[in-house]
Amino acid sequence: MTILKLQTGWSTSLKDKILVVVFPSIFSKNKVTSLVMNIKKILKIQNQKFHKIRRDGDVIIVEADDPVFASSAINTLFGIKGVAIAKQVTNDFESIVNGISKVGVDIFLKGDRFLLKVEGYAKGFTAKDVEVAATSSLIEKTAGMGIKPGTSKKYDRMLYVCLTKLNAYICIYYDDGLGGIPNNSQNKKIVCCIFDELSAVSCLETIKQGFDVKIIICYSKDSELLHLVKMINQIIRRTIKPKINLEFYKIPVDKKLTALLLTEITAKILVRTATTNSIKRISLGLSPLIYPVDFVESLAKQVYSKDLIPYFPLAGLDDNVFESAKEIGLEKYLGRIKKLGSSKFYNFKQSPKKIEKIIKESIMSKKTVLISVGPN
Repeated sequence: MTILKLQTGWSTSLKDKILVVVFPSIFSKNKVTSLVMNIKKILKIQNQKFHKIRRDGDVIIVEADDPVFASSAINTLFGIKGVAIAKQVTNDFESIVNGISKVGVDIFLKGDRFLLKVEGYAKGFTAKDVEVAATSSLIEKTAGMGIKPGTSKKYDRMLYVCLTKLNAYICIYYDDGLGGIPNNSQNKKIVCCIFDELSAVSCLETIKQGFDVKIIICYSKDSELLHLVKMINQIIRRTIKPKINLEFYKIPVDKKLTALLLTEITAKILVRTATTNSIKRISLGLSPLIYPVDFVESLAKQVYSKDLIPYFPLAGLDDNVFESAKEIGLEKYLGRIKKLGSSKFYNFKQSPKKIEKIIKESIMSKKTVLISVGPN
């Protein structure tokens, strides 16, 4: 669906009753309070005015000045199954059928095949009863426009209706969310390091798992910074913080590091950073599906030996991770990750003295930058 149509294609009476409906993800239903707090934060950061945020059954309702831009801002959050722009009517059979008919007349175009899907709480009737009656009404009211019902596999527009005990929300526009659980809902701090594409996706998954993330960036050449900063720019907007401190560490080497050596060095820098900041957890961008198991286990033991807890957000790396990365604009970097997945690793053991020297010099190079996060 086109957002421009949402702004220009409705009658005045329809616009006056438009709300944003947020559908929590399955693992967020016991963390709705955190999700509501995050919605308030992101709307404030994005300068989107709202009048009220309330719960209605399993969904969250946002009364915003501009539902289009508010819904777009909200859907950058984790912990959401989907976000809709919807018209609210009373949950009684006649009101729902009439409401669906009016919305359908406004948004369907000539020749459209439509799919009507009704779900939720129904008393005295079933969701199927509504679908049948509303479909019949829509066909009658759009006679001459060539509009007709489609199938679940073939349709031009879907009209989704969510029923709660008191209300029905007729979704004019619906967009899938990013899933996961609400940002910072674990109420635990963790440090992650971004030094390549895989580590960027790992940091994203760490945020998606509800941690409060401290981000550090490691690089060996100034020419790498622009590439890393572009990825970081996509990630920091998901932290829902108005300001964020980023720490940069330059790894002093003359030639390109192997993937294993770079990963081991950054892991040790993570340990130092976590210890210095009294943070008990570090996020390692490793997966046994890519790296040798002995290497992964060795790093995990080293982290535990420092009385820290290692997390592996990519332990079960699959296509869903790539989909999440695409959703936030990291799709152009995925080719390098897939290439890494087909790599072979040999002789990953390095001289401990050499690694320790590199780490000390890297720590000395630390630079901190304060970033203000505002409207996109």
